[in-house]
Amino acid sequence: MRIITLNMNGIRSASNKGVFSWLDSQAADFICVQEIKAHESDLTDDMKQYGDYTSYFSFAEKKGYSGVGIYTKRKPIKIIREIGLPLFDSEGRYLELMYDNLSVVSIYLPSGSSGEERQTFKFEVLDYLLPYLKKRRSENLPMILCGDINIVHKEIDLKNYKGNKKNSGFLPEERQWMTDLFEGVGWVDTYRKLYPDSTDASYTWWSNRGEAYAKNVGWRLDYQIAHPSLEDQIVEASIYKDEKFSDHAPLIIDYKL
Repeated sequence: MRIITLNMNGIRSASNKGVFSWLDSQAADFICVQEIKAHESDLTDDMKQYGDYTSYFSFAEKKGYSGVGIYTKRKPIKIIREIGLPLFDSEGRYLELMYDNLSVVSIYLPSGSSGEERQTFKFEVLDYLLPYLKKRRSENLPMILCGDINIVHKEIDLKNYKGNKKNSGFLPEERQWMTDLFEGVGWVDTYRKLYPDSTDASYTWWSNRGEAYAKNVGWRLDYQIAHPSLEDQIVEASIYKDEKFSDHAPLIIDYKL
């Protein structure tokens, strides 16, 4: 089973840059997308019914903002678009497709980089999510959480870690939340399971300022986080950088199911 996750930084923009042509070659079972920046009325038929896939979306109430989606060839038995946190839910940041033997989630955590108010909101989301994911961890249904978490976990996940210790995305409280999720609750960082020491190759996001992409001054913000029952079924991981569809790169994980 192949799952791809990508923050598109606008589905229309990514489409114009050839993302769907690239996806044609990937034979993914699930394609999780974030920051689509669109409502349903903005999507072309090709974006809604891409290839043999059926699309499911959670749109933000605000126009041209946030939003997540999943493309799949498997019809889910249940679709969840809310986790019970009103502002988070209204921004279209969560979509879960539930099956008999698996649950796949596309999630987009808020950034706190625009100011104190959004950072406060980000902490509220994290405080709500940890017990939520602890509860989901205790359930028998294996689950894979895919998306832009907007947090760098460790120093090896960030090129300029010394200069970012006081910046959103690399704050001690955010990094501790990731540690609590992985080491405390037991969820699995799929990429790090296979490549525990990778540094420059692990980045998935680059600032548009300067020559960050050309110089690979990046951050690892995108994850596929798996239920521990799937830990031994993670077989391959890669980050696609040969083409640029967004300020994020697609993260591809293959599972043996």
